[in-house]
Amino acid sequence: MHELSLVQSLLEMVDELSLERGFQRVNVLRLSFGRLACVDPLSLQFAFDVESPGTRAEGSKLVFDILPGALYCFSCEGEQKMTSHELRCPVCSGTQVILTGGTEELKLMEMEVD
Repeated sequence: MHELSLVQSLLEMVDELSLERGFQRVNVLRLSFGRLACVDPLSLQFAFDVESPGTRAEGSKLVFDILPGALYCFSCEGEQKMTSHELRCPVCSGTQVILTGGTEELKLMEMEVD
């Protein structure tokens, strides 16, 4: 479960930011990642619930912005939102496609702090 290491990195980042900016507690963490980035939101929440006690983020709410998968279809000559994990155009069923979205790594977008 790589979500555990993601959460540990996130908590380290929160500690560094708290020293730089002088806050004591985090109330909300807004995270963003692509649907195809192999990050499971339930596993991420579980890892956060296990690792955050005793930190500035203890009791914080995680909010996920999950970015949709997208591909460019050379047959349609346009970008399409993916409706499944299959690398096939949802409009024409073409296979001449390239991923253009949904693979974004986990990012901390904003925090609400005290």
